[in-house]
Amino acid sequence: MLRHNPQLDPVQRELVEVTHARLPEYAGMQSAEEQGPLLAFLVRLTGARHIVEVGTFTGFSALAMAQALPADGKLIACDVSEEWTAYGREAWAKAGVADRIDLRIAPALETLRAMPAEPHIDFVYLDADKASYVDYWEELVPRLNPGGVIVADNVFYNGDVTDPATTGAGAAIRTFNDHVAADDRMEAIMLTVADGLTLARRRG
Repeated sequence: MLRHNPQLDPVQRELVEVTHARLPEYAGMQSAEEQGPLLAFLVRLTGARHIVEVGTFTGFSALAMAQALPADGKLIACDVSEEWTAYGREAWAKAGVADRIDLRIAPALETLRAMPAEPHIDFVYLDADKASYVDYWEELVPRLNPGGVIVADNVFYNGDVTDPATTGAGAAIRTFNDHVAADDRMEAIMLTVADGLTLARRRG
């Protein structure tokens, strides 16, 4: 699949390698390599101009999405780590898209709740602490434009969601998956990409 998908550009490739080399303990938090081109494809497909990312880590996914934005597009990246996102800042500057990314270092719920309450978001990538997924969803959905898309990562959570006895993050994702399926404001589909992706579109 990786051979037949769009190849990572040099800045993307370097960021992936730097993340694994310098943060080997946490590198599994980085979006899978195939997800970068997929996110960029979806941004172009939807014509998104205003993106929100919840959970940025070292900035690979933000880089891929920002590169797919039009020149006047904006991506608000929410994270709590100055250390991890510093790698992203460097890569975004190298790729010439730093001016499209507004990095906000704060708990993401605070950042989301400070945004205008009316619909204004075109595209969301959700890849943060799993226990808060439902809370993030409830802040994001009312702010989505009609036709706006949320992409949620790790909806399989390493297969734990199939275990009725799972606890912790696995149980939180089970709850999130059920919540999404029951939300009639959105139409959603689950994909077997990496650790599971849900794509959901705002009706209306």
